[in-house]
Amino acid sequence: MPESPASATHHVRPARSADDDALAALDGDTWSPLHSVQPQPTPPYGPFFHERNPPADILVAQDGEPGGAGGEVLGYIKLVPPTPLPCNDHVRQIQGLAVAHAARGRGVGRALLRAACDEARRQGAVRITLRVLGHNAPARALYEAEGFVVEGVLPGEFLLAGEYVDDVCMGRPLD
Repeated sequence: MPESPASATHHVRPARSADDDALAALDGDTWSPLHSVQPQPTPPYGPFFHERNPPADILVAQDGEPGGAGGEVLGYIKLVPPTPLPCNDHVRQIQGLAVAHAARGRGVGRALLRAACDEARRQGAVRITLRVLGHNAPARALYEAEGFVVEGVLPGEFLLAGEYVDDVCMGRPLD
């Protein structure tokens, strides 16, 4: 998976094992009930990588130019096949996206989404999907701006902080 430029100030690249601590900290620091159904993690965070979350499934947004010396990790996106079934191999699913608070509004999330779509195409996928909590208006707006449409809603799928929250299924073709 080649590195891809995103802007003059950051780029997207494949994750490396050495990113584990930075990604664990980013995941913990960006936790919010707006997007997570898991309990809030407590420091020390990590490990980020494990059997169900290997570096091969993650793209990382990093500060600086491609190939430059170790800039700060600004965000990540996880891209995987939605099932192990061969009949579903033409689809990829985004199963995680996080952007550091200080990097928000700089196009990092958009760059990660575009890189994930490019990588999904490179893997032979013709479709990409994701799930987002119904009350996460900022994420839904970003996904819609990048061509994702609502394809289904699971009403009240999660009980979070005493409120029932919809699980919204979104997708788009990769043509």
